[in-house]
Amino acid sequence: MMNALTLLNSRPWPDKLREFYALCKPRVTGLIVFTAVIGMALAAPGMVPLQALLAGTAGIAMTAGAAAALNCIVERRIDMLMARTRNRPLAAGRLGAGEALAFAVLLGGSGLTLLYFLVNPLTMLLTFATFVGYALVYTLLLKPATPLNIVIGGAAGAMPPVLGWAAVSGGVSGEALILFLIIFAWTPPHFWSLALYRTAEYAKAGVPMLPVTHGSEFTRLHIVLYTVMLATVSLMPYGSGMSGLPYLVAALPLGAAFLWYAVRLYRDYSDGLAQRTFRYSITYLTLLFAALLVDHYLR
Repeated sequence: MMNALTLLNSRPWPDKLREFYALCKPRVTGLIVFTAVIGMALAAPGMVPLQALLAGTAGIAMTAGAAAALNCIVERRIDMLMARTRNRPLAAGRLGAGEALAFAVLLGGSGLTLLYFLVNPLTMLLTFATFVGYALVYTLLLKPATPLNIVIGGAAGAMPPVLGWAAVSGGVSGEALILFLIIFAWTPPHFWSLALYRTAEYAKAGVPMLPVTHGSEFTRLHIVLYTVMLATVSLMPYGSGMSGLPYLVAALPLGAAFLWYAVRLYRDYSDGLAQRTFRYSITYLTLLFAALLVDHYLR
């Protein structure tokens, strides 16, 4: 406790706030919030009600940031061993675990309270379940135990558009589950392409990612298979009547490009190509959900 208090008082508050912000993994949280807002928009026949939009976005963002902070607390020793994560606030010693935990509890509690009182109880319950799924089930149980961590844990990461949908509609429909399936299928090829060029670091940290336990070729084959699944699932909005031709025109080339990356990665692997595949996967999901939004309002 004294060490946490010493850290808390040892640096100017603007610097401290920047560290708390970094603890929330803002790029990851930003993608979460983006897909949640798309879920809100698709659930609304017209414009999203302002209260649901503002309070829902804030509550989901705060809870996601709290889950990321808790993930950093649990994995701070692993983060110290990996070049990608060793500069995170806890791993680098710029924040203490005690103050990070207090921040996560305050942020997450505030976000859930906001969702309960200003959005609806269902959204709060689903967001809390997502928090538990990521911060506890995935981080504490799955990630250190099985190479299927990303596949099973991907369910928590696929929830944001469902949360956004529930924030506006007060329920969960088949269309919301289609959005869930898209992100669920996207998660393994996204993370495995990262794990391929970080295999040595994951092995050093003792994390049983698929390339560590089953090798590069096996992982690359499964990236292809999951990308085929993703390309197929991404057509479900059009096939179900949820979206129209503008979405289909965007989804087909986006999926084809992702599959091109995956096949090329399988046939002619290089770390540089794996990095480009990882970056494209983020671009893919962003543009695919943006296409859903544009199609919704065009129709």
